[in-house]
Amino acid sequence: MSITDYTPAPNFIRNIIAEDLKNNKHDGQVITRFPPEPNGYLHIGHAKSICLNFTLAAENNGRCHLRFDDTNPSKEDVEYTESIQRDVKWLGFDWGEHLYYASDYFEQLYEYAETLIKEGKAYVCDLCPEEIREYRGTLTQVGKNSPYRERSVEENLDLFRRMRAGEFPDGARVLRAKIDMSSPNLNMRDPVIYRILRATHHRTGDKWCIYPMYDYAHPLSDALEMITHSICTLEFEDHRPLYDWCLEQLPVPRRPQQIEFARLNLTYTMMSKRKLLQLVERGFVKGWDDPRMPTIAGLRRRGYTPEAIRDFCERIGVAKSNSTVDIALLEHCLREDLNKRAPRVMAVLRPLKVVLENYPEDQVEELEAINNPEDPSMGKRKVPFSKVLYIEEEDFCEAPPKKFYRLAPGREVRLRYGYFIKCTEVVKDQSGKIVELRCTYDPETRGGAAPDGRQVKATLHWVSASHALPAEIRLYDHLFTEEDPGAVEDFQTCLNPDSLEVLTSCLVEPSLKGAALESKYQFERQGYFCVDPDSTKEKLIFNRTVSLRDTWAKIQKAQKG
Repeated sequence: MSITDYTPAPNFIRNIIAEDLKNNKHDGQVITRFPPEPNGYLHIGHAKSICLNFTLAAENNGRCHLRFDDTNPSKEDVEYTESIQRDVKWLGFDWGEHLYYASDYFEQLYEYAETLIKEGKAYVCDLCPEEIREYRGTLTQVGKNSPYRERSVEENLDLFRRMRAGEFPDGARVLRAKIDMSSPNLNMRDPVIYRILRATHHRTGDKWCIYPMYDYAHPLSDALEMITHSICTLEFEDHRPLYDWCLEQLPVPRRPQQIEFARLNLTYTMMSKRKLLQLVERGFVKGWDDPRMPTIAGLRRRGYTPEAIRDFCERIGVAKSNSTVDIALLEHCLREDLNKRAPRVMAVLRPLKVVLENYPEDQVEELEAINNPEDPSMGKRKVPFSKVLYIEEEDFCEAPPKKFYRLAPGREVRLRYGYFIKCTEVVKDQSGKIVELRCTYDPETRGGAAPDGRQVKATLHWVSASHALPAEIRLYDHLFTEEDPGAVEDFQTCLNPDSLEVLTSCLVEPSLKGAALESKYQFERQGYFCVDPDSTKEKLIFNRTVSLRDTWAKIQKAQKG
């Protein structure tokens, strides 16, 4: 599904833009932006913002900028800027020539700061961070003025220029906007707009030793890029008065409108970049692209498709109040997409040997298998069938309980695309473990149907022992055991010890030889799987993307019923 292949669902932001276009506000333009800070990898919450900003622009013949708000060099890295660009493109969006950085505007932002000083709207303050917090007051107690608030324009200009020249140590002085220390909004109580920070910037090097604060740089960067609608998540609602104040005080070329929407919260998922970084740094996961991570890189490696993620973002809609979305809906969107595009193949995760005693010793048959019943254009393939096969361990039970319909001593089952087989003997090792089944096959049942009309209650998948390829399969589950791990005081206490199980003795059918990295397949009766980048020519490695069970669809069906 491309970003223009659907009818957009109405929401309050689309309504605002429609009204603005009707009134020819911003000269009938729609220019949005996605403005990540390059201090970590993007996650599924960012995907919602990416989809929203780029689709709103596309729907209205506008454009969307990608801008890195790189104002804190101590936490930023080129690795993050490259990963962000890669992720946005993978999701299906293109900013064209409109790639920007807040650092592009550092000189202009500095000049704007001098303008504020000259107009008596900013001052250099010598209070330390702890004193600034103390003077700021609380939600129930107004703040008090800094003792440096009434410095003259000349002194402030001199000090600010000397800050830029590097005369003072880090943290010795800051530049603050002069607004209102009694404002009910703490963000308006003379916020810091520049600080001294000696850190090498990934783009500007050591040219600057003072850097603008995000709340100052962001609105001005929007204005300089001629953004019309600055769409951000709900936590920035209290920052909007400061956003507007910056635009109102300075001679900017445009005054964008900030609009807030509810961020994405997902069950069993943590969205804090700071905490996700801790997971990586402390070795709880194997990097930002670990398939258990909610990062776009992690979802991609696990086998998610950009189409499924875009569909999910459209389905959850855009709201003004925060809520939590069941992760089962994301998985449902993925299953719907993979069901249409993923070829079916057979793979045995925990092999149990089966010998067909009455099958000719050296005979190999090529059985015809359907690649995808949802898409006939994907055609058919041949799978080899021979005397020795492997089935799943769990598909056999020596003493089957009630309602166990799979293979058991004396019982007949169907092999997918193949024959009926019957278990005649169970072979065990010295420890008593079942290591082999002796069976017979009915040559009259090729294709899975008996001429005499007899029926069986189970169909099993299998692979031919002499043709199957070795594979490692990684079974992933939720990284956390709590629905809201972000609310847990120490998130380490709710890490799921069973979030990854690695199976190293798996077998897959030979059609998977040379499977491309990130290729998606449905392993029949097992779920959807993706070829992991760790794969080699000698051994394929697959990640389980999602199981076949669709809890969300069952819930929806029950609600409709």
